[in-house]
Amino acid sequence: MTGLTAATALAAALLTLTAPAAWSQEPVHIVGSSTVFPFTQAVAEEYASVSGGGAPVVESTGTGGGMKLFCGGVGSATPDIVGASREIKESEIALCEQNQVGSLTEVLIGYDGLSIAQSRSGAALSLTVEQIYLALAAEVPADGDFVENPHERWSDIDPALPDSEITVFGPPPTSGTRDAFVELAMEAGCSAFAEVLALKAARRDVVCARMRGDGHFVEAGENDNLIVQRLVADESALGIFGFSFLQENQDALRGVSIGGVAPSFASVRDRSYPLVRPLFFYIKNSHRGVVDGLEDFVFEYVDEAAIGDDGYLAERGLVPLSEEERGRVREAALEATPLR
Repeated sequence: MTGLTAATALAAALLTLTAPAAWSQEPVHIVGSSTVFPFTQAVAEEYASVSGGGAPVVESTGTGGGMKLFCGGVGSATPDIVGASREIKESEIALCEQNQVGSLTEVLIGYDGLSIAQSRSGAALSLTVEQIYLALAAEVPADGDFVENPHERWSDIDPALPDSEITVFGPPPTSGTRDAFVELAMEAGCSAFAEVLALKAARRDVVCARMRGDGHFVEAGENDNLIVQRLVADESALGIFGFSFLQENQDALRGVSIGGVAPSFASVRDRSYPLVRPLFFYIKNSHRGVVDGLEDFVFEYVDEAAIGDDGYLAERGLVPLSEEERGRVREAALEATPLR
């Protein structure tokens, strides 16, 4: 890790002058997405190794839970950074404003494939987004109307699919992964049905987004490692989590192909895999120049050694931005460019 640029140092100095109080916090505190967590943890370990200072505290709270903590106010009792597997919502920006959090900087760190995984001991599975919707939605179209999901087995949806019970472990509503899954898989799948398209917008949103609650879709919390363990124990079950967790457990798990395309480093990067999403972290700019080590930690996170094509985060499953995108992201992060 090298020294801060002149522009970064100037930004830090200006922010120090406008800081709400002369407090400091050691170590840097990061909350948020379970998908972003392993990347942030890797950066925290590298930062601690190079700087010789205290390692930042990194908590996996889920994107939604992390945003509530992050936007809860300013000061040493609140997080400095939140990781997110989706963009910040307008309601979260409003919460930050309500609690006088002040300026935020958005940092796009790279891309991730939202993986549906299965045990390698089971038969390889390939699904479409339409089949995913029919398997997991609370309501599905039938005879021109909508009914509570009757599909118990994959073969109920299509005889060509396995004659095994539908069991899918996935994230809770507070998770950014859940938000991304609804958008990329459920909404994309339900839009293929004429009955859905004929609905009014509010009703269509419910039909496309509401997951079944009869035990076939199981909310498994924010700990993706627990999902991995359950898939290893049950070869017919599926699990939903980020591509990095699939990479880390590829000796035991394989990715389910979606629309004939399997999740891989190449298919995520070229966007041929349908379930691709951006990953972010957000910085509380009022903490810059006040929280010890925050500026240096941000510098480490956006350094080429971390988020570059051959960076250590790519080794952990992060799909890098283009070189041009990385340059823009780095400049915004180091110069504390406001979100708005």
